[in-house]
Amino acid sequence: MSDKEGDDEAPGSPPPLTLSPSSTPPSSPEQSNASLSTESPPRSPTQSPPSSTTESPPHSPTQSPPPPPTGYEFLPPGFKVSKFVQKLEAAPPGYFFEPESPPDDIDPFAAPTGPYFFYGTLAAPAMLQNILGLETEPEFRPATITGYEIKRWGPYPALLNAPEKVVHGYVYHVESGEDGERLATYETENYETKPCRIDYVDGNEPANDFGWVFKFAGNVEDLRDGTFDLEGLRRNMERVASVSR
Repeated sequence: MSDKEGDDEAPGSPPPLTLSPSSTPPSSPEQSNASLSTESPPRSPTQSPPSSTTESPPHSPTQSPPPPPTGYEFLPPGFKVSKFVQKLEAAPPGYFFEPESPPDDIDPFAAPTGPYFFYGTLAAPAMLQNILGLETEPEFRPATITGYEIKRWGPYPALLNAPEKVVHGYVYHVESGEDGERLATYETENYETKPCRIDYVDGNEPANDFGWVFKFAGNVEDLRDGTFDLEGLRRNMERVASVSR
């Protein structure tokens, strides 16, 4: 066999291993194992690349929403809400008064209507009928108001605040703002229309009500102590009215 024939490679044998100048063989078996352990395993063609961010789990449709704020987050630590406020917030529906329909626009400067408590000359039916121009004699209900007293302003009575004292008089229901204006004009600027609680003494219903009364608004130094005979005034006014008829 010639040298040329000995140099020929056998069919199917692997190609000879060649080393490039830049590559060096591992100096020890440990270095060889370390280089193998740092290499990433091959990725499957169907495997998606790893994500750099952590995905949150999907929201479950049965998960409860977070509780609503209590409304006290703005309060400083340690601040306590009173039990009264907590009871009001926990009140059931309908606990507070709610009108069935919004009230009509009210003129704050208009004379009020409703029950008026009279303790002087306006308590005389003939006098009130003449001032309001009524065709028939007005109907009154006897009543009292508590927390007031009567003093004299010349020949006229003047109503002032007085705790626990009681004033007797008569109540008439004013139907219109025009009638209220007529009464205020008669009383002059020395009296003001103020709200009051009325207690009826005739035994009929309603037994009490909220209404209006003319309180003295002039100079209290002009007042003096004295009584006012309301029933005597009513009798005298009725006598004069019967004569004029």
